[in-house]
Amino acid sequence: MELVKIQRLSKVFNGTIAYEALADIDLSVNKGEFVGIMGPSGSGKTTLLNVISTIDVPTTGEVLLEGRDPHLLSKRELAQFRRQELGFVFQFFNLLSTLTVRENIALPLALDGHNPDSIMQKIVELAEKLGLMDCLNKRTYEISGGQAQRTAIARALIHRPKLILADEPTGNLDSKAARDVLELLSRLTKEQEATMMMVTHDAMAASYCDRVVFIRDGKLYNEIYNGGDREAFYQKIVSVLALLGGHRRELSANHFI
Repeated sequence: MELVKIQRLSKVFNGTIAYEALADIDLSVNKGEFVGIMGPSGSGKTTLLNVISTIDVPTTGEVLLEGRDPHLLSKRELAQFRRQELGFVFQFFNLLSTLTVRENIALPLALDGHNPDSIMQKIVELAEKLGLMDCLNKRTYEISGGQAQRTAIARALIHRPKLILADEPTGNLDSKAARDVLELLSRLTKEQEATMMMVTHDAMAASYCDRVVFIRDGKLYNEIYNGGDREAFYQKIVSVLALLGGHRRELSANHFI
């Protein structure tokens, strides 16, 4: 079942010289699919994610989520749409340092006025799966980077969003923490039947996806599917990245492990 449909999408940033970040993008994402978005720096990956998340507005074309165009919503409706339908995971975690781990996770439900007992039950369920039970009462500056990213994932998943958008979610983690986070994301999205789109430079991270879409100069360049053998998929990703060009370091920061 199709969840996201992008049609003839273009995005131009106006300035002294207009810059076309995306050009005539057509892309569909099915419910429950884990899609990676890759390409050299400046190719338009994050812009695509920002347009899908309604942070940026398309210049032409449309983005449909279950047949609805969120860009047509009022400001109040849009805020509610982001809180209830989307989950976000960022490279720099974006946690609130004044709150505990538990309070950060609870935030989406608390903002929507959910019952405190119901919120706590959902926190405990996710914390057990994510290995966060021992740090629920700690502030975010008292935990490791891996724990911080797992906290961000719990916050993104707690309201069971239809679409999770991740921008370099392992960019600030060491290789072991990155693998742990990716395995958790892959498993939890399957358990919750959530759909996920992830921007990454890292071929190892992308190898956890069901499909990887490659962008070059704002246009779709190629896409490949995971046939079930993650190591073989990793090698395919590396091969496409080599054809795309760019610095080796930025295109494949970690070796497959």
